Amino acid sequence: MIAAEIWKLSAVEIARRVRNKEIRAVEVAESALSRIESVDPILHAFCTTAADLARSMAAKVDDMVASGRDPGPLAGVPVGIKDLVATKDVRTVCGSKAYEGFTPDEDDIIVERLRNAGAIFLGKTNVPEFGYSGVGHNPVFDTTCNPWNPAMTPGGSSAGSGAAVASGMCPIAVASDGGGSIRIPAAHCGLVGVKPSAGRVPLYPGCRDERYPGISSWESLEHLGPLSRTVADSALMLSVMAGPDPRDRHSIPVSDVDWLDLSIESVRGKRVALSLDFGYVAVDPEVRKLVKQAAQFFSNDLGCVVEEVVPNWSDPYEAFWAIVAADTDLVGMREMVATHGKQMTPHLVDFIQKPWSAEQFTEAHKMRQTLCNSMWRLMENYDYLITPTLTTPPFPLHVQGPEKIDGKIVHPFQWLSFTFPFNMTGQPAASLPAGWTQQGLPVGIQIVGRHLADTSVLQACAAFERAAPWGDRWPAL
Repeated sequence: MIAAEIWKLSAVEIARRVRNKEIRAVEVAESALSRIESVDPILHAFCTTAADLARSMAAKVDDMVASGRDPGPLAGVPVGIKDLVATKDVRTVCGSKAYEGFTPDEDDIIVERLRNAGAIFLGKTNVPEFGYSGVGHNPVFDTTCNPWNPAMTPGGSSAGSGAAVASGMCPIAVASDGGGSIRIPAAHCGLVGVKPSAGRVPLYPGCRDERYPGISSWESLEHLGPLSRTVADSALMLSVMAGPDPRDRHSIPVSDVDWLDLSIESVRGKRVALSLDFGYVAVDPEVRKLVKQAAQFFSNDLGCVVEEVVPNWSDPYEAFWAIVAADTDLVGMREMVATHGKQMTPHLVDFIQKPWSAEQFTEAHKMRQTLCNSMWRLMENYDYLITPTLTTPPFPLHVQGPEKIDGKIVHPFQWLSFTFPFNMTGQPAASLPAGWTQQGLPVGIQIVGRHLADTSVLQACAAFERAAPWGDRWPAL
């Protein structure tokens, strides 16, 4: 392979070639940095690049390989790190003027693990302010654009991670998901995005340290996971990221999960519930059509039993945002607004200053309990729930969401109706490419598993990838 085209390789293939001395990690790093230099002026995926760090990490991997030491499962693999995730000695701005000059003195747990696994850090990927949005603009950096059409949003809040992977700047990237922020850019950028079960991947210092109000602050909703072009790359990344840590009181064991077991035969005979609108969601007709066609692969090609269902719950939108508020450091962030409010995102300021009540919080938790009960009862009869990932294809930049979907006026975050319920339940869920619209924009299909059924979800993803491959599609940048 020509050195300049190394950026097209998967993470699995890069790690294999580096370990086998077929390519050097420094070559991989230079290819990735060259790709960033070429396309990031269009997409603005990276808000902070770390070229010197990438080169030094690559050189360390090469030294380990040369001396016969194990460089780790991600040997020489370039990674983008979401800018809500703390990185020692690399600034973490969170898309906010309040953190514009902030450089953490410690790594997040998963950053430690990625370092130890031989990954190469390219820099930090762009986010909306503190992640309180599903798109890719903020008050500090240039707006992140969609590689399939730079006039459109890539989704968020892992906006830069999605744009970076879809355009080949890196094969994998760190994403976080408090209401869909792994799956949203996966759907809008034509990628694989896996939200593992709650607690599988630990998080610290975000959500766990009072020194950093606003950083990954949705403690009971937040999940960390990968964005990639292939299911195997996401599985490899999760095998490194997952596992308990005492710094995260919500983290759980992973002894019941084999992240790398992607046996597709295990999917045969599974029961699949298909819901295209939950009975209350306005869905773009082209999204509905593409997801329904994609779901047919499970019955026609994979030997599953697929049944359309209408789940037994009402829209938990208001409850979700009340839980976000309950998770938020309102004292710390209101102090932030007092100092920086005029430079902050208006809808975030309004959210922080809203006079939330105890009754709103307790009613929201009751709704969450009802939703969880409805889900386990549904999943008693099914192995998977399949939905659209989002209600709409990518839409133009600098709005929070479309005003109308399928001719109906909707609230600005209605397009996220299929993602945030599974942050409330904590179930594993993944987004995969269902297809592309007539305008060439990606649409995602979401696969939701039973409680803690991470291996099963990854196997379903691998089976669908085999039946309806997308790996040869690249945006025409």
